[in-house]
Amino acid sequence: MKRKYWLYLLVVLVTTTFIAACNSNEGKDTATSSATKDLYTCSMHPQVLQDHPGNCPICGMKLIKKNATPVALNNINLETLLKPTNEFVVASLPVTTPQENSVYIPVKVYGTIEADTRAMGNISARVSGRIEKLYLRYRFQKVTAGQKVVEIYSPELLTAQENLLFLSKSDAQNTAFIQAAKQKLLLLGMSSTELNKVIATGKPLYSVSVYSKYSGHVHDAGMIPNTSSMNENEMNNAAPVTQELALKEGMYVNKGQTMFMIMNHHKAWAALQIFPNQQSIIKKGDRVQIIPETDTTAVINGTVDFVEPFFRGSSKTITARVYFHNMDMLTIGSQVTANIFTEAKNGLWLPQTAVLSLGRNEVAFLKSDGGFLAHKVTTGIRSEGKVQILSGLSAKDTVATNAQYLIDSESFIQIASK
Repeated sequence: MKRKYWLYLLVVLVTTTFIAACNSNEGKDTATSSATKDLYTCSMHPQVLQDHPGNCPICGMKLIKKNATPVALNNINLETLLKPTNEFVVASLPVTTPQENSVYIPVKVYGTIEADTRAMGNISARVSGRIEKLYLRYRFQKVTAGQKVVEIYSPELLTAQENLLFLSKSDAQNTAFIQAAKQKLLLLGMSSTELNKVIATGKPLYSVSVYSKYSGHVHDAGMIPNTSSMNENEMNNAAPVTQELALKEGMYVNKGQTMFMIMNHHKAWAALQIFPNQQSIIKKGDRVQIIPETDTTAVINGTVDFVEPFFRGSSKTITARVYFHNMDMLTIGSQVTANIFTEAKNGLWLPQTAVLSLGRNEVAFLKSDGGFLAHKVTTGIRSEGKVQILSGLSAKDTVATNAQYLIDSESFIQIASK
């Protein structure tokens, strides 16, 4: 009986020892597996956990190992740690240095197509008289050079013709007086064809034709329409393009009065609006590529021909003109997009993320022992993700690549500068 008892006890002890050994090996395997598997988290958002390195999906910061040993910051005393964040920030972040480069600044602007006022011509009355025949009836009517536009009866012209005929009949040998009479008629607006007709027939012309010296469209009659006979509804419903000209047959005109203004729409300019932060880099002669909104395939290449030295109305943008031949007859007043290619700008350049704007001031975080020092800088041009540093930094300085990570909105009130 004793032998069976001891045999039973021995079996129980062996089984228990075997099970304990198995559990111990499994625990070791699990611990070993857990130890070899690293977890990565974000220092700003500890709820983010990944089994591989990368960037935080929330703030974009580089992930760190969850069980990594903290980076040791040497020479950091208690006084440094107690400094306000507007003076010193203890942190370990990626850094960069200002780069001395020549950067080409492409500027994208918007504008409109306007008529070139240099291509404008006025048709004026050289004598006082009455309009007998009018050949232009409505605004924006097409006109070509040499086209007859109006016939005028003028007592002055009639008298000058009769003087010429009298001299030709009574004193044909006095060529000087006859030539002077002919010249007077030409200066009063009579054409050489009409003058020869008067001499050949011996009879004066009661109406003299006025011809256009310009090609284009009737842009404005140069007179204020008489709207006293039109009621308010008729004036509001009349489109400017379809409105008749103020000049009518039977009206009297005065010497020197502008009857028509002809605008050549084949000559135009693009008025490009330049914002204040771009005005310092846009110069006359810069190459421009213009894309009209009405026809994106009609790319216009030109240069900045003139920069207007004033603001239009209440606008805070200045206007740069690009003259071009409007052979495709793009609509006056239509919108355009333009790319201005400026000259290369030399200077120190930083990523825009490295500079923080605080209203009137701008700061970069200068690398110092164990942390970053808030440092005031003066910036210039901003383009393509870069900012020009005018003062406050040198090419030997090191600053934080992203200044946003070092800002404390509640305590960052003042700027510490050297």
